[in-house]
Amino acid sequence: MSESKPSVLFVCVHNAGRSQMGAAFLTHLSAGRIEVRSAGSAPAETVNPAVVEAMREVGIDISAETPKALTAEAVRSSDVVITMGCGDACPHFPGKRYLDWTLEDPAGQGVDAVRPIRDEIETRIRGLLAELGIEPRA
Repeated sequence: MSESKPSVLFVCVHNAGRSQMGAAFLTHLSAGRIEVRSAGSAPAETVNPAVVEAMREVGIDISAETPKALTAEAVRSSDVVITMGCGDACPHFPGKRYLDWTLEDPAGQGVDAVRPIRDEIETRIRGLLAELGIEPRA
């Protein structure tokens, strides 16, 4: 890990759903103790509205977020890279910790279908914080 604070990158295909939720939960629960990025191998135009609504339901506003393109530099400057269905599009660098979280894709689904995906991501984020020795904020 970095000497200052750990850095985590979330990657999915469109950076419009899963990776946005992961980044938002980690940003919120780490209270600034982790540098958080998200990106997509083929970024969408906007974040999925059902994802925005599902996150709003748990008190996290991601309405101002925009999908970002995955770059080798984003991977290189991260300690942990969490892939969420980006397949072979994610570059691999020696010395990085890679986690592949298999999660249903919320693309094209309504908020009812997004909620269980959101909840699974939150559970995994809390587990990641525990592994990193960071107490999540209440």
